[in-house]
Order: sequence, then structure tokens, then C-alpha cells
Amino acid sequence: MKKIAIFASGNGSNFQALVEGIKQQQVAAQVVLLVCDQPQAYVLQRAQQLAIPVWTAAFNQFSDKAAFETAILSELQQRGVELILLAGYMRIIGPTLLQAYPQRLINIHPALLPNFPGRHGIEDAFAAGVTETGVTIHYVDAGIDSGPIIAQQTVPIKPSDDLASLSQRIHQTEHRLYLASLVKLLANQ
Repeated sequence: MKKIAIFASGNGSNFQALVEGIKQQQVAAQVVLLVCDQPQAYVLQRAQQLAIPVWTAAFNQFSDKAAFETAILSELQQRGVELILLAGYMRIIGPTLLQAYPQRLINIHPALLPNFPGRHGIEDAFAAGVTETGVTIHYVDAGIDSGPIIAQQTVPIKPSDDLASLSQRIHQTEHRLYLASLVKLLANQ
């Protein structure tokens, strides 16, 4: 059983899809912790409903990124976390966690990287007028959405789309692709 922590900052739909998918598909993994940097985020309610332990603190409670990540690392180590999945976590991972979890930090991004990296992948693709975008699962490195790609799936941008309809289809694709990618990664270990 691979022990997993999920990092999230907001609504938590990918967090919930992962937790439920792992249970439903009887994946050889257990989500043992949610790490959240936003103490008022809705994902915390989802974690409570799903009986997932939580570590949460505001970044500004710490002197710097290293101190913040050291506190997170201590919690991860206490719980025996072996793999970290970022699911809408809106902080750039620093050296403290990158060094402790090399090639064991995975992120999901709502665009076809290397196109449209950063916080607004869906909005940027929509505004650019491209005919397709998608979802990327990738390893985390020191850059912004620049780590090696694990999986991608395209999502067409239809002429009838507005930002809301495109976002909905992107999120549906995220939920399927992240779980499928996790299952494949675990099978290859």
C-alpha cells in the first residue's frame, strides 16, 4: 500500500476524485494526508467528509518557504508518505520538498504543456483562440509546470464553448486522467 499525500489550495474536486477513485478501484494506495495552505479552503470540508487527516497552515505563519516546507516535511515523514500528488496546490514547490521527494512529486495542469503554463491554463488557452487544449500530468521540478510529462489528454475547444463549459470539460478530464495516471505509475513501480 503506497502512502500518498495530496496537496490542494482551493475547492478540492481533484482531491475528492482521487480519494474516491482510489477506494472504488481498490488501488494499492492510501491517501494518508491532505496538505492545504489555505485554512479556509473548501477542500478541508471535503477531507473531513472523506475522513482524510489534514495539515493546514497559512504560509505567512512561517518565516520563509524553507520553514513552511520543513513543517510540511515533518508531517509527511511522520505519516510515512511515499508519494505526493498536487491537486490545485497554488504554491511553487521549493528545494526542501523537491530534495526529499525526487521523482515522487506529481502535478496536474489544465492545459497541454508546454503550452499555457502557470495559474491560468484554461483561461489562457481560451483567450488564445486555439482549437484544442487539454490536461497534463507531470513530475514536479524547480520550474513552473516544466517537469517531465507523464500523460496528456486533449480537450477540444468547441465554437459554442464559453469559459465555464470549457472549464467543466477540462475538470472532468482531469478527474479521469489523474487517477488513470496514478494507477499506471503504481503498476510500474
